[in-house]
Amino acid sequence: MADNKAEVIKNHVHSLECGHTKLLHEGHVDYVEANGHLHHKHEDHWDECKIEVTDMNPDAETPVKGEIHDEYCGHETVPHGDHVDYLVNGRLQHVHDGHVDDHGPVDVVS
Repeated sequence: MADNKAEVIKNHVHSLECGHTKLLHEGHVDYVEANGHLHHKHEDHWDECKIEVTDMNPDAETPVKGEIHDEYCGHETVPHGDHVDYLVNGRLQHVHDGHVDDHGPVDVVS
């Protein structure tokens, strides 16, 4: 059974209708995978991507009120810099020292 599931995931073709969350990022569309990866089409293959640390998406301690995220909270994970953030209402949130930091907005494609 696990082999069949791996084969289905391996053969999945992303599209605007595929059901994965899509982010507009640096002029292309990235697809958010359930395992915390971003993929985008580049010529004839798929590239791994991440949201870079920038002024718009800083890696700063900017606490916000809200739930403490974990693997069971239901929010998707997005690679950002050298860590993983949670995607919450179009913003990146990072759990840090018992609180949640805001790491800025991302452009979710609807």
